[in-house]
Amino acid sequence: MTTWHEYIQQQAHIPEWPYPVRYGEERVIKTDVLVLGGGIAGCHAAINARRQGVKVTVLEKSNTRWSGNGGAGVDHWLSACANPCSQVSPEDFTTRALIDSGGYDCGPLRYVNAKESWDTLLDCESMGVQIRDVHGEFKGAAFRDENTELMFAYDYQSKFDLRVYGYNMKPSLQKELRRLGVEILDRVMLTSLLTEQGQQGSRVIGATGLHTRTGEFYVVLARAVVLATGLPGRLWVFSTEYRATFRDPNCTGEGMAAAWNAGAEFTRLEESVPDSATLAYIAYGVGNAHNTWHGCPIVDANGKEVPWVDRDGSDLTTTEERFLPSPGQPYMVGHGLRIPPTYENHVKQLAPDLPKRISSGEFALPLYADLSRLPEQERRAIFGLMVGNEGKTRIPVYDTLTKAGFDPDVDMLQVPVMPPGAYVHSNSWAGMAPPQWRQWASGGVVVDWDLRTNLTGLYAAGGAIFGAGAHSSAASSGRYAGRKAAEYARIAPDTQPDLNQIATEKARIYAPLQSSSRSIGWKELNAGICRVMQDTCGQYKTEEALHLGLYLLQGIRESEAGKVYASNPHELARAVECLSIITAGEAVIHASLARKASSALLNFMRLDYPAIDPPEWNKLVTLKQVEGQVTPGELPTDYHLRPPFAPTYEENYQQHCALEQ
Repeated sequence: MTTWHEYIQQQAHIPEWPYPVRYGEERVIKTDVLVLGGGIAGCHAAINARRQGVKVTVLEKSNTRWSGNGGAGVDHWLSACANPCSQVSPEDFTTRALIDSGGYDCGPLRYVNAKESWDTLLDCESMGVQIRDVHGEFKGAAFRDENTELMFAYDYQSKFDLRVYGYNMKPSLQKELRRLGVEILDRVMLTSLLTEQGQQGSRVIGATGLHTRTGEFYVVLARAVVLATGLPGRLWVFSTEYRATFRDPNCTGEGMAAAWNAGAEFTRLEESVPDSATLAYIAYGVGNAHNTWHGCPIVDANGKEVPWVDRDGSDLTTTEERFLPSPGQPYMVGHGLRIPPTYENHVKQLAPDLPKRISSGEFALPLYADLSRLPEQERRAIFGLMVGNEGKTRIPVYDTLTKAGFDPDVDMLQVPVMPPGAYVHSNSWAGMAPPQWRQWASGGVVVDWDLRTNLTGLYAAGGAIFGAGAHSSAASSGRYAGRKAAEYARIAPDTQPDLNQIATEKARIYAPLQSSSRSIGWKELNAGICRVMQDTCGQYKTEEALHLGLYLLQGIRESEAGKVYASNPHELARAVECLSIITAGEAVIHASLARKASSALLNFMRLDYPAIDPPEWNKLVTLKQVEGQVTPGELPTDYHLRPPFAPTYEENYQQHCALEQ
């Protein structure tokens, strides 16, 4: 039987690869700060490191103009606790967030976000991003402050989540990178971290990369490195033909795998969340009454409106109540922070028992989002401002529907069907997933108050850090980590790379070009990895199945991965991605084995350890890989407030910021 690649090679009319092919050629670059990933976190890291006067290089697999999970735009900016209208302090917000998450959150990351989010947004404004209603489009609206022209989301009383016109966020950041003279290496994917003397666990002194169009090999030497490669994907579910993902499919875990192989310490890797994948509706594009569409009225097939309720389950009688805290509630934590709703922070929502009420016949399917029932300014804020600027909806929803004649004043959008048993604040709004379909949640490297990992010279930002939040978290942590990396780079000594480490990495990534069997393509390899993860590390886990998963992934690494082949640089990059995906899967399974208790807070279910969140397991399970052996460990959830750190968030922040002055 002829394979697809053999068929392609036999066809004379198939166009040749349009770029020069330079397999094996090396390009060596020296810099002060190397930023791995040119997404939101990476761009802010590079900009702020360069402002410290050091030489900065960005390595980005795609194109920095639109790349990353936040690359296509943003409509709301969370946790801007320092904005002039905010009624919530950074210390109070961070303390509440850590309590509500059961401690399974990164305190330094969360506080940096709360403390610097507003200043980071002002930076964006100076680069050309509109963050205010400067044209008076929403003048007089309940969510608008007349003095500052700022607009707020979710909680109109506490005013720490902002609505912004962020469609041009990435082009503005790229323009600033170029203005500052940052070296941008677009279309170069990270393959490994370089360490002093080539030893695992030693100082990080650079990275290697592969050009995805020419196949050229890059060696970038640096005094400091910032890991900003985002959340890994394509680990449980993979499809190239039909995608409805919320995340950039280019984020496949190269940063996670490179840091893992270098000896970095990780935590929260056992957590995963449902992924509707190919069954999903467009995220926030079908009348989802939460997040971007918060407050939108939902009606059934007969026009009967579904009630909105407060944290006590009481029906709300007015639209205004949906955007204000309940009596006695200090404030509502906005959507997108991956913090489970609690009695204290719960945002107003549709009736949580809606699936049962549909099943009983009280509401008739299908359901619809009826924007016409909102006040005119609220209606335009949702469908014009937010849907029109959020990257996941700007083109597929706002642009498409508007060109097709959709009028939010009179038309309705059908809402996904929610079968009995689905929670309305879960992924049921995007489409239901089988229990074995998962996606990476919030696992990442452990960091200190400098956002530095356990490896000297390696800092982290955005989705690379455990507990990572939304767009503003990526931006503010990148801003902070870039400064810290530049601070270290100014005093770090020069060092020479280990030539054997480079040669070994070069042989590894070019291996698919030398495959003798030429029997497996990268798509088949990726699909096989996903099937192992589905079968052995889905929603319900057991010791036996997890060990089987490790056995099968090791088998794939030793067998099928050795047979994968590539016909051009693009396919070579995709094949190398699959090797990182295997590493990510192995790390997740090791973490799942290490936590011998179930956890509702971590979406983690061990059938052989069914006790939910027992007190003795209220800790961070950590992992490091040393010379091929995985070493589990643990940290208290408040490790960042224990010696040698100060006992409060603000004290720690001031102590570490003082070093920059």
